[in-house]
Amino acid sequence: MKDRTGYWKKNLRLLTILLSVWFIVSFGFGILFVDVLNTVRIGGFKLGFWFAQQGSIYVFIALIFIYVQRMNRLEKEYDLDE
Repeated sequence: MKDRTGYWKKNLRLLTILLSVWFIVSFGFGILFVDVLNTVRIGGFKLGFWFAQQGSIYVFIALIFIYVQRMNRLEKEYDLDE
């Protein structure tokens, strides 16, 4: 078994990256950059509105799948998988 400190450092780094992406998409695209994004339309809806209502949810679901895939790989690397 490898060093568990390395495992936790990689785990926390992954969490930091994924939560940063989620924050940027949900808060940044949905609130801060909404005026800039509203100049673009998708299916008749302004892009800022779309991110605030649906886009951030889709990104969050994608981040869950990315987290699961990466954690499975990390657990195999440190011999922690079942």
